[in-house]
Amino acid sequence: MGNKEFEKIEEIIKERKDAHDFFLKNSKVYKSFVDLEQKTFSDGDLKKKYKELIALGISIIINCESCMEWHINEALKSGATLKEIIEAIEVGIEMGGGPATVASRFALKVLKYYNITK
Repeated sequence: MGNKEFEKIEEIIKERKDAHDFFLKNSKVYKSFVDLEQKTFSDGDLKKKYKELIALGISIIINCESCMEWHINEALKSGATLKEIIEAIEVGIEMGGGPATVASRFALKVLKYYNITK
């Protein structure tokens, strides 16, 4: 994969961090959303890893590249394996049909970015 693709992923990460810092300081609504997110993705009867994999499948369906990067990274940090991530992507493809197969290509780029492909 070319450096250009990695640059796009790095730009997505940077933009998210910049926006997060800004809105955390300046928006009560954003702070509430972050609190909701933390509570939603914390371990419960479903472990965080599985919640991240569910969110990844949804990210594929809605074609949210930033979401794909975030949930792949969070799934990896929560102990997800490459095979589990691929299965979550497959569920997204099945539920989203043809357009989701196109969206899943970005998820593959993210997997390569985090160097977990074979």
